[in-house]
Amino acid sequence: MYVIIIILIVVLLIAAIFINAMQQHRQKQEAERRAELAKQRTIVDETENVIAASVNMPVSSRLMGILHNRILNSLKTMNELASTAELKQRISSTEQAAATALSDNSPVSTEFALPDNDKVIIQYIQAVKKLRVIIRAEHSKGQIDSKVFLDEDKHLEKLQLKVNVETLVKRGKAALQTNMLGSARQYFEKAKAALENQTPQDEYSSSRLATIKEWLYEIQSNLKSVNEKDRAKKQAEERDELDELFAPKKKW
Repeated sequence: MYVIIIILIVVLLIAAIFINAMQQHRQKQEAERRAELAKQRTIVDETENVIAASVNMPVSSRLMGILHNRILNSLKTMNELASTAELKQRISSTEQAAATALSDNSPVSTEFALPDNDKVIIQYIQAVKKLRVIIRAEHSKGQIDSKVFLDEDKHLEKLQLKVNVETLVKRGKAALQTNMLGSARQYFEKAKAALENQTPQDEYSSSRLATIKEWLYEIQSNLKSVNEKDRAKKQAEERDELDELFAPKKKW
């Protein structure tokens, strides 16, 4: 009798341990599922924000297709973890958007216009940087081949250069208008350095570099002229003081 009771107690303890282990395992799986869902939602939100910021940017349809595919892969993962009718609908619409973008073979626009608002310019710069991070991540995951990655990254690199240079030029021109020649020179020097660091040079960088060098030459000439005028004025003032000091005293 006592043996049976002991055996039952042991069985109950083993069952309790097993049940507890199963519960912990399920809790761990649920926590991992929620973490993965949160991760995929972040990817979707992040990519949608970049797409929205890229609407008025000269980027290729192929790149837009890559972004839509990134969203699509995340949505499919989310659907596997927690399928809903809304997710299935979003998957369908995203598949269509990706296919439409990837089938568009129209050339990338070479026109570039810097936004007027500084806040929008900052968003523009951040979007270009984020696009480069995204395509690098997609390339590392095998979602895009090396040639596509290199082509798109090179285009984004040039676009990033244009945004940075045109922002500096805009600020340099504003400084010139207020006769702040020193500040204008600093902005133009930074733009010049950025363009000179680009290899190989393209039509934009060569043309812009030539223009900026002309502005810098004019600023240097103006600064030299101003310094000469200041020096002449100072010398004249010193002569006046000396003349007054050594002038014959008046008799009263």
